[in-house]
Amino acid sequence: MTATAGGPGSWSENILEYFLRNNQITTEDGAQIVWYHAANHKVQVNEALRSTAHMIEADVVLPSDGSEHGQPIMAHPPEINSDNTLQEWLAEVIKTNKGIKLDFKRVIIIQGFETSIYSLAAVEPSMMLLENVKRHLKRPVWINADVLPGPNGNSRVVDAKPFIDTVTSFSPDVTFSLGWTTGWHPEKVNEGYSWTMVKEMEYICNELNQPVTFPVRAALVRQSCSQLLWLLKQSNRYSLTIWTGKNDSYSTEDLLFIRDHFDKKRVFYDILEPQNHEFKQAIGIKINL
Repeated sequence: MTATAGGPGSWSENILEYFLRNNQITTEDGAQIVWYHAANHKVQVNEALRSTAHMIEADVVLPSDGSEHGQPIMAHPPEINSDNTLQEWLAEVIKTNKGIKLDFKRVIIIQGFETSIYSLAAVEPSMMLLENVKRHLKRPVWINADVLPGPNGNSRVVDAKPFIDTVTSFSPDVTFSLGWTTGWHPEKVNEGYSWTMVKEMEYICNELNQPVTFPVRAALVRQSCSQLLWLLKQSNRYSLTIWTGKNDSYSTEDLLFIRDHFDKKRVFYDILEPQNHEFKQAIGIKINL
């Protein structure tokens, strides 16, 4: 198991166990999980629901007026308008058996001399909407936010404690996805996740009872192997989710390096094409050997 997860049908159920139980994967291997990224607008949601994806990821913000009383909508900042509300999104997703990952970001809106910063305002109304459909949503639910600055990252993080407290006050039964803000620069050496970064994250997570997955940038993992292996050793509740930036430079060999050094049950790969296809092809050949 990747974590001390909840039982069948619970929001914190290990995704490998859930999809294995539903005969959608054949073995406990995180690379078997297929992701659909940024299923925000209605066109993307419809495509995601028709796809072979196991997990659907989407971004939640409040409307562009920043109103505390606005209804959460599906958009990835800097975009802060959408044709889809979270309520509408959930109404479609609950018709399927796909797992979900909701991503909350710190949103900064500058209008003239006025600057609105709200990172937590969307969380509470979103958790209320999730609770309203809980009886129809008996599958893994991941709640994501970047809570610490990471390699080349900025300080625009979601405040960890109030974020975690708000989520758990509505539902202690979720899987947290807690990450670092990061950057990647093609012209220079990119340092990885430092010991300070992973120890700060462990400090945040060691008192939690929920499973926690750490989203880490593929191009920064190889140089952070010791630190991330240490982090996973701190609890069997922990896992990694490998993600990629659109313009990041990394190779299939980098992904195979991750696969060779980490427990296959504890690493998930939410990566972009064409690398995703190349990686799956490479491990398919490897497995067949």
